[in-house]
Amino acid sequence: MPSALQGIPAVVLLLAATILEVSGDAVVRVAMYNHVGLVRFGLLVGGATLLFGYGTFLNLAPLQFGQVVGLYIATLFVVWQVINFVAFRALPTLPIVVGGLLVVAGGAIITFWKPA
Repeated sequence: MPSALQGIPAVVLLLAATILEVSGDAVVRVAMYNHVGLVRFGLLVGGATLLFGYGTFLNLAPLQFGQVVGLYIATLFVVWQVINFVAFRALPTLPIVVGGLLVVAGGAIITFWKPA
């Protein structure tokens, strides 16, 4: 890992990755459905850049792949709902909240449960 990033906690790297992924996806969605021409192209390039940043930050986290995935999926769900509300003004339904709680619990178990 580059020395400038060695002191950054894994959870911060994963949170940055999650925010970049969900934001990139939202920008691509807006580009595809709400714009045409050069604006669409510019938004698609911006979305692709954010998605590239997601892949970079996710792989900088100093965790084993299985641990990264557990924490990442839990973080992804939460950030996805925040961005969904901010960008699209959509509140999660009860099934999404209940399923999301299971996702977050599962991610926490995968990441933090250390068998004896």
